[in-house]
Amino acid sequence: MRLVMGAQNCGFGPAAELVAVSRALPDHHRTFVGDGVAAEFALRNPDAFDELRVPPPARRELHHLLRDCDRVVSVMDADLVLRAALADRPVILVDSLFSFWRTDRPLADIRRLCASLPRTGFAAADRHLAELSPHERVLAAHLLATHSVVQNFPGVRQRIAEFAALGIGRVPRTSGALIDHDGLRATGRTEPSRSPAAYDLLVNLGGFRNFLLDFDAHNDYLLLIERWLPDLLRDWPRFHKVLVCGGPFGGHRARTVELAGRQADCRLVPQRELLQHVAVTPHHLMTPGLTALHEALALGRLPLCLPEQHYAHLFTVRRLGQTLFGKTALSLTDLLPDHPVPDDDFTGTAALVEMAGRIRRDDTHYSRFRRRLNERIEQYLDLSPTQHLYAVDELRTALDGPPLSEVLAEVLR
Repeated sequence: MRLVMGAQNCGFGPAAELVAVSRALPDHHRTFVGDGVAAEFALRNPDAFDELRVPPPARRELHHLLRDCDRVVSVMDADLVLRAALADRPVILVDSLFSFWRTDRPLADIRRLCASLPRTGFAAADRHLAELSPHERVLAAHLLATHSVVQNFPGVRQRIAEFAALGIGRVPRTSGALIDHDGLRATGRTEPSRSPAAYDLLVNLGGFRNFLLDFDAHNDYLLLIERWLPDLLRDWPRFHKVLVCGGPFGGHRARTVELAGRQADCRLVPQRELLQHVAVTPHHLMTPGLTALHEALALGRLPLCLPEQHYAHLFTVRRLGQTLFGKTALSLTDLLPDHPVPDDDFTGTAALVEMAGRIRRDDTHYSRFRRRLNERIEQYLDLSPTQHLYAVDELRTALDGPPLSEVLAEVLR
């Protein structure tokens, strides 16, 4: 079967999930199309695909590529779903944030827009859906898709019930973790202690870039981390070697921070190499991305949650607030309680960027950030093995679902 595949350009999460989906479908010809951060991730994991179309073909050529394939697979890329529908191709939409998408209009209104979608071309269809917000466009993509697969998370069951109430005859199918299970097996996770650890601490910042954040724009969070890294080495002599990984450190952006004989290597590593580090590195800090969290849990590791980079991270931590992972997380909202964060993806993310800037520039705010983060790290290091295992099981229970490979096999049939 010929598959055309793409992912939303919003950090490394959607692209990593697409890689996981693609690797679960090795018996098919898999063509990746995309640009931006999704293409960057795909290029660093080329073995997950049979063909890479980077940059993506022009509109007319893309339409023909879609018309000639057997299935289209999209990870939260609403435009790709729309193009597949216009090319009259079956499309599977995979979504790890199904309960996150906000709408103030009845779902039935979005369904009516989809039902009356003009089929004369992408421009006309795009204009027809122009009144929808970016979040509502993803919900519309679920209604346009032939099948949709959604990763389990608090709130998913309620949203599936809303789709079922429409009487459309099919509803999204729930899946467990959208992660590279073959890669996880390859780490030898049953006995990770047999593999030597190159680092004492792993700090995973993810892909970072999205609709607002970039490495050189709206990057106050990165600048805050840049200020903090020497203090991390100064405050924690036990961390002789630290790996700080993520999209901001790809290529020429890689660097090493050194202090008192200790060092932090800042670089971007391929996905399966990262899994090896997660498996064997004794301690792990991460921004609250769901894919990275699922990977850590699959390896039996409990990471400490760093402050959120954008509103989706804040949403994740709040929904997991009753778990030990959520309770020990340090949020920017804890540090600046007088700075409101709107309950909105774009304006909420912009508020978090402003908060990170305030903390970075103000010595008093920064000292509080440093002290509170050190307190969280100390609490994390003091967890007993029993507490660690309990916290991992607690999250696994909250996020459990049917195996991804089984769900994909069902929808492909």
